[in-house]
Amino acid sequence: MAKVTIIGATGQVGTYSAHTISAIPHVSEILLFGRTGRENLLAGITQDLVDSFAACGTGMELGWTTDMEDIAESDIVVLSAGIPRKPGQDRLDLAIANARIVAEISRQIAEVSPSSMILVVTNPVDVMTSVALQYSGMDEQQVFGLGTHLDSMRLKSLIASYFKVHVSEVHTRIIGEHGESMVPLWSATTIGGIQISNLPAFSRIPIQDMVEMVRTGGENIIRNRGATIFGPGEAIATLVKTILGNENRILTVSAYVKSEVHDIGDVCIGVPARINRSGVFPVPIKIDPVEVKSFRESVEKIRSITGEVISILEKNGMPVDMR
Repeated sequence: MAKVTIIGATGQVGTYSAHTISAIPHVSEILLFGRTGRENLLAGITQDLVDSFAACGTGMELGWTTDMEDIAESDIVVLSAGIPRKPGQDRLDLAIANARIVAEISRQIAEVSPSSMILVVTNPVDVMTSVALQYSGMDEQQVFGLGTHLDSMRLKSLIASYFKVHVSEVHTRIIGEHGESMVPLWSATTIGGIQISNLPAFSRIPIQDMVEMVRTGGENIIRNRGATIFGPGEAIATLVKTILGNENRILTVSAYVKSEVHDIGDVCIGVPARINRSGVFPVPIKIDPVEVKSFRESVEKIRSITGEVISILEKNGMPVDMR
């Protein structure tokens, strides 16, 4: 049985994640962490969740804290703290402000709960995953981000709707940045085990429209309701369940890659990875040449921004952990 800590639990994604994670049978304790000054809100959220547990018959320990020492012995730390993206704001505009938050929290997590895994949700998630990895000093397999997991699920849903099949019949992935330079892998997309390009209807599929719908999906939700909540919350729970259940599923998350995708890497970015209780392990793959080009461009973009963000942090007196 496992302990899951949610840092940034007073945010909408953090709160809903606590609800979705509570349904995972491997979890025995959820700890909600918030900053000092949010004690009343944390207490209210906790009581509301306890009531929901009672209503659905869920039995587990639930608590809240503003003391980082309390996260000790967490199996997974969900890091969703940070400034939320505003309507019309590019994900990368958030980088510097959120990097300061993620860097400091990651360093504290490593000190208090060094054997835990860190699941980064804070945007821009690829850059923040690199920041968390470097400032925690943890092993590469311990730190990963939500990445393009939800993007992949959005594309999967659109393809299922177009072909009028159950969503479980569709297998597809989006790799690269969780953002503008995302790369859909049509070369790795199947429906009912059949390569999608071998289906006659594929010639009529509105590829660009689908990709644009995925790319702008989060932005549209933020514009209409203020935040994305249910999709990220369910995606987070899926990843937590995959780890704690030692499921060895291959999901597309932001992980540190070296050369697994056509020798392109040295950055945290969305890639297929095998996920289990031991960590997150990128899977070596070969993809279409056009997709390789797009992935390389996405990697170069994120690597450049990540380097700039780390450089600014170091200039502001936050050197990277060199453990």
